[in-house]
Amino acid sequence: MGSEAALLLEAADFAARKHKEQRRKDPEGTPFINHPIGVARILAHEAGVTDIVVLQAALLHDTVEDTDTTFSEIEERFGEEVRRVVEEVTDDKALPKMERKRLQVERAPGSSPRAKLVKLADKLHNLRDLNRCTPEGWSSQRVQEYFRWAARVVAGLRGTSAPLEAALQRLFEERGLAL
Repeated sequence: MGSEAALLLEAADFAARKHKEQRRKDPEGTPFINHPIGVARILAHEAGVTDIVVLQAALLHDTVEDTDTTFSEIEERFGEEVRRVVEEVTDDKALPKMERKRLQVERAPGSSPRAKLVKLADKLHNLRDLNRCTPEGWSSQRVQEYFRWAARVVAGLRGTSAPLEAALQRLFEERGLAL
């Protein structure tokens, strides 16, 4: 498994198998795997990222948080560097939701450059999804609150990727929010 293409495909396959039963919260019930693939695509196509560790971490970023995957398993299969990035972007689901959100805002500025890239692309993909359609059970107020919180996280990631930050800035401005 020496080529970068093979490494990416291995991460995509692993994520697809781990997320196979999961769906997004949109009315269509989009397969969840579309999200990590979308995050990796944003990094490659919009930010020009070629760092294989960042792209693998993007594909794997929700596996520990949302499946039975462990950090040890990530490290065994993809190496310590990928595990470190995935670990940085993974919320501790044992904590209450509001505490997890608070910690994302607090920890964003001290994140590694690789983790910041994954976080920016993750937020961009999620916010574009929210603009495309509202998740089932979400009010317009809840969507706006998510945008406000995301803007606080993104503010701590500034100086990482001009193209991603510009795309996020446009989304926030459309919502009447400033970074």
